[in-house]
Amino acid sequence: MVLGAAAPREAAAETLPSALAKAYQSNPQLNAQRAIVRQNDEGVAQALSGYRPTLSANASVGRQYVNTTQIFPAIPGTALTQSIAVPLTGTNTVSSLGVTGNQTLFNGQQTANRVRAAESQVSAARETLRVMEESVLLAAATVYMDVSRDTANLEVQQNNVRVLQRTLKDTRNRFDAGQVTSTDVAQSEAQLAAGEASLHAAESTVMTTRANYRRIIGVEPANLAPAAPVDRLSPSTLNAAVNVGLAENPSVTAALYGVDVAQLQVKIAEGALWPTLGLQGSVQQQTFPNILTQSLLTATGQLNLSVPIYQGGAEYSAIRLDKENVGQQRLNVDQVRDQTRANVVQAWGQLQAAKAQIEAAIRQNDAAERALTGVRNEAQAGQRTTLDVLNAEQALVNARVALIVAQHDRVVASYALLSAVGRLSARDLGLPIAIYDPSVHYHQVRDAWFGLRTPDGR
Repeated sequence: MVLGAAAPREAAAETLPSALAKAYQSNPQLNAQRAIVRQNDEGVAQALSGYRPTLSANASVGRQYVNTTQIFPAIPGTALTQSIAVPLTGTNTVSSLGVTGNQTLFNGQQTANRVRAAESQVSAARETLRVMEESVLLAAATVYMDVSRDTANLEVQQNNVRVLQRTLKDTRNRFDAGQVTSTDVAQSEAQLAAGEASLHAAESTVMTTRANYRRIIGVEPANLAPAAPVDRLSPSTLNAAVNVGLAENPSVTAALYGVDVAQLQVKIAEGALWPTLGLQGSVQQQTFPNILTQSLLTATGQLNLSVPIYQGGAEYSAIRLDKENVGQQRLNVDQVRDQTRANVVQAWGQLQAAKAQIEAAIRQNDAAERALTGVRNEAQAGQRTTLDVLNAEQALVNARVALIVAQHDRVVASYALLSAVGRLSARDLGLPIAIYDPSVHYHQVRDAWFGLRTPDGR
C-alpha cells in the first residue's frame, strides 16, 4: 500500500521520478553548485598557463629637447689638429616600439604540481556536486511525500468533520427523543470543535508543504501519483550498506581529494626553494634615442637563472603550514567516514522501523474499524454511551493518520538510505532526463589559450 494524493483523474499524473527530474533540472541550488564546478574547471586552464610563453608589447612616443656640447677630439695627420667643441641644440620626437617574450624552462616542478592540484580540486568539486545532487533529490522526494501525506491527512480530517457532524445531529435527535442527556450533546459538540481545529491545522500544513514543493521542484504540485520505495537500489544488509557508503559516498571521496590537494600544495611550496630558469627574448625599435642617432634596432635573447639562497624564512614557514594542512585533511577524512557510517546506520534503522510501523498501522486500522462498528452497534442497543462512540471514531482517525505517516516515512527512509550510501543520483534512479556531464565544460576550457566568452556564449 503506497501513499498518493487525490486529484482530478483527467489530469496527467505527476509521478515521483518525473518530479525528481524537474528538481534535477531546475533547482537553483543545484544549478549554482554546477556553476561552482565550472569555476574550478578554469583553475586547470590557469595552472596550465605556466607551461606557455608570455608576450608583451610596449610603445612610447614623446618630445625631447637637447642642449649639449659634443667634443670632437683631434686626429693626428688630418686637418683636425685640435679638439673642437660643437654645441648641439634641438628638439625632436622620440619613439620606441618593442616586443618581449618569456618562457619558463624550470621552476622546481611548481607548474606541474599546480596543474595536478587544480585537477584534484576539480574532482573534489564534482564530488561536492554529487553531494548537492543527493541533497536536492532527497529533499525533492521528501517534499513530494510530504504533500501526499498532508493532502491525505487533510482528506481524513475533512471526512472526520463530516462524521462528527452526523454524530452530533444523531445525538441531538436522540436528545429530543429523550434517549440521551445534554451531556452527550455537549460531548459531541466538543469533539466536532476539536475536529474542526484539526481540519484547519491540516489546511495550513498543506499550504506550507505545497509552497516547499514549489521551492524545491519548481512547479506547483498537482495530481501526485502514489510513490513506491527504492529498496531495489540499496544494499541488502547493514554491513554491505556501511561498506558501500564508505566507498561510494561523495562526501568521503571529496574529503580524499582534499588530502591530494593538500599534499600537492606542500610540493608547490617546496618548489620555491629550487632555482628558476627562464628564457627571455626582446626586439626593440627606437627612433632618435639620442640627438645623434636617428634609428636604433636591438634584439636580445638570454637565459635567466635565479637561485634562492635565503628569503627571510617565509618559504619554510609556508611548507610547514601546508604539511599541517595535510594532517588536518587526513583527520577530516576520518571524521567524514565516521559521520557517513553513522548516517548509514541511522538510515538503515529508520527504514526497518518504517517497515514495521506500516505493518502495525495496518493492523491498527483494521482493529479500529472493527471496534468502531462494534461500539456503534452497542450504542444503539444502549450498552455504550455517546462518549464511547466519539472515542472510537477518534481512535479510527488516529489509526488512519498513523498509517498515512508510516507510508510517508517508508518511502522517504528508502531514499534516505540510498543517499547515505552514495547512490541517490539521477543516473542510478534512471530519471527521464539528460544527465548533466561536468566533463563537457572541463574539456571545452582546459586547453583554451585565449577567449573571453564562456562555452555557453556569455
